[in-house]
Amino acid sequence: MSDTSTAYEPPVVVGVDGSEHSLRALEWALGAAEGLGVPLVVAHVRSDALQLGAARIASLGTAPEIPDTVARGVRAVVEERGHRVPVRYDSLDGSVTDALPEAARGARLLVTGSRGHGGFASLLLGSTSRTLAMTAPCPLVVVPHEARTAALGSGAGAGRVLLGLHPEETSDEVPAFAFEAARLRGVPLEVVTAFRLPPPQGALLTAPSPALQVPPPLPLAEDAEDLMGDAGREQEDRLRPFAARWPEVEVVPVVVPGDAAGRLVEGSRDAGLVVVGRHHRHRLGTLLIGSVAHAVLHHAHCPVAVVPPAPEAPRG
Repeated sequence: MSDTSTAYEPPVVVGVDGSEHSLRALEWALGAAEGLGVPLVVAHVRSDALQLGAARIASLGTAPEIPDTVARGVRAVVEERGHRVPVRYDSLDGSVTDALPEAARGARLLVTGSRGHGGFASLLLGSTSRTLAMTAPCPLVVVPHEARTAALGSGAGAGRVLLGLHPEETSDEVPAFAFEAARLRGVPLEVVTAFRLPPPQGALLTAPSPALQVPPPLPLAEDAEDLMGDAGREQEDRLRPFAARWPEVEVVPVVVPGDAAGRLVEGSRDAGLVVVGRHHRHRLGTLLIGSVAHAVLHHAHCPVAVVPPAPEAPRG
């Protein structure tokens, strides 16, 4: 069932299953679509039992189609809220991890909820969202349980955008997405780049006995300052073309020792969106999420966007 066609403009696609976590994702996705001025596609993958029942009815010929009660319920929620963009409702068959990426081909965003586990301090990622983070054909936004319903166009009250940037590994699509998100929101873009301190002298040497062991010396302050300066210059060089393209975006550069994941997770407490890349390639050729993206997806307190690189051009 459909309100209007979305064939002429790439939509925002949101996967729903009627649960509370998916309704949070729906609210975020609707706000994002309104901020972007694009249609919204609400996609529900029917249960295995419903798919089987529909197939049996179809095999009998002219019997009426089984109604998708989840889609009907979600539609009632959307209509009660109201919307400023066209909304289409799609009932899909197949597995969630196959059907949603297929529905999101050519989309601006794919949005899904993250199943939290009550009683845990962290927001644990469900297996479906984890798989989609590796396979979605467009940027995937995962909305955790306790996230505010901030949207791309909801202004400074939604909180700043956080970008995890590895100057050498992060593809251009990731900072471009983050700059555009910050522009649409009218908020600053905080860019976090981590650098590794070298092991201190003697750290790998074993003392002859426990009684003679002493704490290894810390790196010299000037060494850390030099490394931070180098990392800062690499970050600035990497961001220069994006800052020129989006001059209205205020950039807040952050260079920290160690792993960026902790800084991004902590910053997500008062941010509106965290942006990370999907750039690690498995030996079989599939794209995987790196350790930073993995940690942020599991523990962030606000929506997280995982942005894939552009598809590789076919060889030959």
